Amino acid sequence: MTQDAGALGALFEVLSASEADRVTALYAPLADAVRDLLDATVRTEVDDDTVAQARAAIEAVTQSLRQRTRPVGVSYRVDGRPLPLGNAVVGACNPIAPPLVVHHDGGGRCWADFVLGSAYEGPPKLVHGGVSALVLDHMLGEAASEGLSKARFTGTITVKYLRGTPLGPLRSEAWIDRREGRKVFARGFISDDAGITVESEGVFIEPSWVREGGNGQ
Repeated sequence: MTQDAGALGALFEVLSASEADRVTALYAPLADAVRDLLDATVRTEVDDDTVAQARAAIEAVTQSLRQRTRPVGVSYRVDGRPLPLGNAVVGACNPIAPPLVVHHDGGGRCWADFVLGSAYEGPPKLVHGGVSALVLDHMLGEAASEGLSKARFTGTITVKYLRGTPLGPLRSEAWIDRREGRKVFARGFISDDAGITVESEGVFIEPSWVREGGNGQ
């Protein structure tokens, strides 16, 4: 495992493909278990003693996991590409991520089917509007950066809420609308079985250090 500094000052741990598979296989199931815990914590109505016992057990587990942690700001790369295990939307090892699995169809188009449960609630039975914006920012970014292979970052994003997005199974799609110099314009939406609930468009900027010869990879 080696390390390098990216153009944004982040520190990357460069993993082999086999080591990336090992890390994901080890920590992703832990994140899945914590996602279940989040849902149970939001919805539980157990008695006082059970809550106290659960809290003590969780605090003990948290302390055990803190025996060894990576620094904030460290992320992974495999074969020159990012492996965003801690990403808030797609991070397989981040319990607050649903997580989305993004599929790319080429030509700057991508999609994901996913589920948002109780941890993402805003109004009763509906997804919090900020969570919808979070998902769309990431999806438009995936499209604009052509699968995170190009350094293009959110300049502006506009979100239009057509109706409430229900908790449960959802789909998001995004695509590149056009390019103008260093700017990439992307569009996308979230939908349920009845149709689109939220639309978004954004402008993604290629930073100056890319044009000056850096690639940030």
